[in-house]
Amino acid sequence: MFEYAPAPESRDIVDIRPSHGLFINGEWVEPQGEERHKTVNPATEEVLAEVAWAGEADVDRAVQAAAKAFPVWSAMPGAERAKYLFRIARIIQERARELAVLETLDNGKPIRESRDVDLPLVAAHFFYYAGWADKLAYAGFGENPRPLGVAGQVIPWNFPLLMLAWKIAPALACGNTVVLKPAETTPLTALAFADICRQADLPPGVVNIVTGAGETGAALVNHPGVDKVAFTGSTEVGRLIARSLAGTRKKLTLELGGKAANIVFEDAPLDQAVEGIVNGIFFNQGHVCCAGSRLLVQESVAAELLEALKRRLGTLRLGDPLDKNTDIGAINSAEQLAKIRELSEAGEAEGAERWSPACPIPDRGYWFPPTVFTGVAQSHRIAREEIFGPVLSVLTFRTPAEAVEKANNTPYGLSAGVWTEKGSRMLWMASRLRAGVVWSNTFNRFDPTSPFGGYKESGYGREGGRHGLEAYLAV
Repeated sequence: MFEYAPAPESRDIVDIRPSHGLFINGEWVEPQGEERHKTVNPATEEVLAEVAWAGEADVDRAVQAAAKAFPVWSAMPGAERAKYLFRIARIIQERARELAVLETLDNGKPIRESRDVDLPLVAAHFFYYAGWADKLAYAGFGENPRPLGVAGQVIPWNFPLLMLAWKIAPALACGNTVVLKPAETTPLTALAFADICRQADLPPGVVNIVTGAGETGAALVNHPGVDKVAFTGSTEVGRLIARSLAGTRKKLTLELGGKAANIVFEDAPLDQAVEGIVNGIFFNQGHVCCAGSRLLVQESVAAELLEALKRRLGTLRLGDPLDKNTDIGAINSAEQLAKIRELSEAGEAEGAERWSPACPIPDRGYWFPPTVFTGVAQSHRIAREEIFGPVLSVLTFRTPAEAVEKANNTPYGLSAGVWTEKGSRMLWMASRLRAGVVWSNTFNRFDPTSPFGGYKESGYGREGGRHGLEAYLAV
């Protein structure tokens, strides 16, 4: 196989400010406390910027600004709100290259994914919900749906800008105002979005962004002035939020962890299935809540499929996320890398067989090679716990009923994939799988018009599509 020449994207297109404050009421403000956090490039461990961490008083300022802006924003005709959302979407498209490089630097994901997946979807969500802003009466939630008020939103580090779009776009379209807290390890694109709000002349206080860690998120979630909470993150934190909001008037949606089954039948097109398996678990280094981390393959084709999968993994390129040839980027943080290593070592200790392709690891940064475990039992930790990394557990089945039983044998219920040429089998499986999204002969396929969300410990509520409006309306 020929050698690739390096094809790095230039980082000169991004001008990262060395220090960032909080975005409150349309202005950059300094926090009342002095705590700050350094955000680093996970591929090099280079410090990118210093970011303020908001305390309770700062969160209160942001919520008050959002509450003050709510009467004007909610009373604005939907067609006028739509103009702002359209404007934001167009600015995102204009600045897409800059934002993609910034996302890759701060997150570690390959530039190909930031550029070709994340940024187009970010703009598409704002365009899509701009179209709904003046049509809410026809969304099926009553003739006169009303916004809730101030939405407190907490997003994760795996898709920083995309998760922001999933939450802010429908909230604004419905007439709510927002206080958003990005993840502490990936705040830079959210802060860049604050500049986009100013560039779009969004009225002050409609969007506020407070950076910080778990304490900042807890202050936002529990603030009495917040009317709706939207959280994407771990199941453990989701439980804490649900417990703290129980019995309050606040509306809550949770999009939490997953342990998705990617199910391959013997009649599936195996080459296509291999690509779907790779996309299902190694996309974004496996930092995907709906990742296909459990491969269920029919016993009669298991050996053939695994041989083809290992050949394909041997062609993946791990390295510089800014190189356009890179398939596997850096793990987001040292803490996440430690968790992936712990669970992988547990898989070996419990008797599963571990395999990775020959894969040189850079000297600096946080890296983990694409890894496949075979001989996995349902009782193994790697089959039960969310690893959130590039680690695939392989199990086999003989009958469709056994596949359903194994796929549903998890506390999670976010997504699943089914690979088969038989439409009847696909529908039979989809009706029995306890997953919010079931993909047919594909995986990790997203569209702003399609709802996304889970069952059981994967959370509740839907984001995306017409269904995503309901969480932000009094119905």
